Amino acid sequence: MTSPWQRRRQPDDVPTPVAVAVSDFCRRAKSPAPAPEVREALALLLEDDDFRVRALTDAEPETTPLGPFAVVDILRGTAPAVAAQRQSCGYYDVARELAYVREEKTPPRAVAADPSIPSFALPAARPAGESSGKAKKGAKADEATVLERIAPKKRSTLVDEETTSPSEQELAALDEGPSFLRRDLPRPRGRFTRVEAPRTPFVELTRASGKEVLEALLEGSEHRFALLRNMSHRFNGSRGDLTLVDLETVLRDHGLLDALKEKERLQLLDAYTQQRGATGRVGWALGVSPPELQRLVASCGLTEDVEALRERFRREALATSHLTHRLDLLGREKYLADLGIQRKFNESLRKDLERLLRDELPGATDLHGLSDAVGRKYGSPSELVFRAIERLGLAEGLRKQLHPGVPPSTP
Repeated sequence: MTSPWQRRRQPDDVPTPVAVAVSDFCRRAKSPAPAPEVREALALLLEDDDFRVRALTDAEPETTPLGPFAVVDILRGTAPAVAAQRQSCGYYDVARELAYVREEKTPPRAVAADPSIPSFALPAARPAGESSGKAKKGAKADEATVLERIAPKKRSTLVDEETTSPSEQELAALDEGPSFLRRDLPRPRGRFTRVEAPRTPFVELTRASGKEVLEALLEGSEHRFALLRNMSHRFNGSRGDLTLVDLETVLRDHGLLDALKEKERLQLLDAYTQQRGATGRVGWALGVSPPELQRLVASCGLTEDVEALRERFRREALATSHLTHRLDLLGREKYLADLGIQRKFNESLRKDLERLLRDELPGATDLHGLSDAVGRKYGSPSELVFRAIERLGLAEGLRKQLHPGVPPSTP
């Protein structure tokens, strides 16, 4: 017989709204209880009784005190006055302990074994009364089966001529020759060898559909050499690899060469202006070698324009009178060598710097002090002045003038 004080579910399975409603009801009934006690009391009821619990807790308590176990007792038919009397005398404390003890003594339900889950349990031992003769015969049979499996296979040395000799149809097919010719493919080398995709014939570029392809490629290429690099791995030339002559020919046939020249012309003039006439830096900015840059300039007819730009920057470098600018240009040896004015620029700067140093020489004691004096007077960094003295070969002569009695230092 099932006891009324035996759990019907686990306390954690009690819905939280129901537990909160009972806790509030007990508070109003002047018998507040903690949340674990409320859930233990409601665990004595089934889920179907939750609506009855809410109906009771939504109303006001008829009497006091009433705890959570008293609420359960009222739902089972006990009068509220009797439940309040039991609450006062400690009856429900005993009921709570009884429910806890019954829960501890109740064995857990055995879970049926799932046949789909493998089990590693040892099989039950057989009775000792079984005959040992059958076991010995089974062991011998298993042993013989194992020996048969591992024994070497005996094969016949005779060859069946009917199965090995070619048929008449196969001989006829061999006489006719292969039905297709396989293209000789390059043999890959190494484990990670990649074979390039086949290139499109050059004749495809000469057709009307090739103009659209060229226009799309021209949008992403700055000049003809970049266009040639982009197309060389996709298209063949008229006689092997795609060359610049092939590219210029097909561009001229489609009427795209003039637009490309205008684009190259604007880029060349802009690059020479930004790089202040330095041919090496222009080639680096456009991604071409010096011979390619020279051919590009000649193809666009900009030889005279480029030379005029370079001459303008030569005159600016030689005619500037600002000392800081000239000292900074002295450190840009590659730029001066590119313009072809390095020697002329150094000689001009040496003469002017000697004159400036001569004016400040009487009040100086060493080269650093002399550099500071010249730098303060003309608004230039003293480090640049001292570096110019060293590079232009003026340091030794100035030391002799600053310290006439000191012998020169030997290297």
